[in-house]
Amino acid sequence: MTPSAPTPAYRRLSVEERRSQLLDAALSLFAHRVPEEVSLDDVAEAAGVSRPLVYRYFPGGKQQLYEAALRSAAEELRQCFDEPREGPLLVRLSRALDRYLTFVDQHDAGFSALLQGGSVVETSRTTAIVDGVRRAAAEHILSHLRVTEPGPRLRMTVRMWITAVEAASLIWLDEDKQPPADELRDWLVEQFVAVLSVTARRDPQTSALAEALLAEG
Repeated sequence: MTPSAPTPAYRRLSVEERRSQLLDAALSLFAHRVPEEVSLDDVAEAAGVSRPLVYRYFPGGKQQLYEAALRSAAEELRQCFDEPREGPLLVRLSRALDRYLTFVDQHDAGFSALLQGGSVVETSRTTAIVDGVRRAAAEHILSHLRVTEPGPRLRMTVRMWITAVEAASLIWLDEDKQPPADELRDWLVEQFVAVLSVTARRDPQTSALAEALLAEG
């Protein structure tokens, strides 16, 4: 008798690995279909597991899974702006945008799922998760600007720019990631300087910051 080929060893996933697998599958599905059209059966099939296993990790059902997937993507995006306070501001901003666009490039499904709204499963909690990313990014930028008490015009300017970065990133995905990421990064940095310059005409606090940026060269 010819001995049969050995069966590959089955490796049992840890709790964290299994949870990550389910979240990745959910993010991919939520990015391409509105969440109310995604069932737990769909998530189980995408992950290659049974529906009861999905419920074991997310007993609250699809809403709990959806919120967990949002938090996972949100945490990674927050870390993109965690840049050391060293060197010229615009160089630091460029490095942060490099990480941000790398995330968008490598996790486009998760990025889209995080930022695209309009779902009936959207709640105050999911809205807070998305807004938390924007607020964290704004706080990082204001910290880099060394502003502890930003006025309303400066806060609005920074948050408007963050919204523009989000919109540009989503459009970038729709445009098959063109222009190249480094060109998009430089363009977004230039837009940051431009919006600060416009606000500087009406706000002394922003004017001082704009002058400091120009002095950095």
